[in-house]
Amino acid sequence: MIVTRFAPSPNGPLHLGHAYAAIAAHDRARAGARTGDDSGRFLVRIEDIDGARSRGEFADAALEDLRWLGLDWDEEAIRQSSRIAGHAAALDRLKRDGLVYPCRCTRAEIAAAATATGPDGPIYPGTCRGRHAAGDGPVAWRLDMAEATRRTGPLAWQDEIAGTVRATPEIFGDVILGRKDAPGSYHLAVTLDDAADGITVVTRGMDLFASTHVHRLLQALLGLPVPVWHHHALLLDADGQKLAKRRGSPSLAQRRLAGEDGRALADRLRAGVLPGELTLGTS
Repeated sequence: MIVTRFAPSPNGPLHLGHAYAAIAAHDRARAGARTGDDSGRFLVRIEDIDGARSRGEFADAALEDLRWLGLDWDEEAIRQSSRIAGHAAALDRLKRDGLVYPCRCTRAEIAAAATATGPDGPIYPGTCRGRHAAGDGPVAWRLDMAEATRRTGPLAWQDEIAGTVRATPEIFGDVILGRKDAPGSYHLAVTLDDAADGITVVTRGMDLFASTHVHRLLQALLGLPVPVWHHHALLLDADGQKLAKRRGSPSLAQRRLAGEDGRALADRLRAGVLPGELTLGTS
């Protein structure tokens, strides 16, 4: 059974890049039905654990945008916030296993002390590594990457486009798995939720390719099932940058409210007919 998902964060309106990603996940699941296998399933998960930035009206608008594009999903949309207890339990397990440690360092302190850069920015220099007691006040919990990779040994993962990829999570350094304001960081929460949802093919953009190294490691540490990944190209603007909410990329809602035909737009995206000056790339 093929199970895919589209997992937007409700911190702003969806744009054409989101539409492209949602269509890729939807069509990957529905392809089985077209060949006689009606067991393909497409799920929608609202990743709403980003504090005050997550807003209900953006979640509602995202679902309306998907319907406008002609996409349907197989269960009621899942709210990631309903799984916080599971994220906390997994983090507690990693604490008991001695694989995470508390960290109070600020971003400014890390930037000043870091000597290398990874996919997420400055690599944490290990200032708090070796500490065990959290003490008073909020702390982040970081993965002891050296110990984690020692315990799992070599790992690999399968991408439908890139083929077999050797996992190199050490390029991230000691990533945060528990935030100061939430028990699960993106890396931990998305790995746990994909397992809980029974996702068999993780479809997402090339901008998240490197993150898969960490997710594969977490699957091994927590005994989770290992899906296949499909990292597709990104929609890029005239400057060669990926579309993003923070850059004010035009929203799907603007097109929808202007009366554009969403199903026709989806069909053009499937065919690679891109609006305006957009191109496909990997940036």
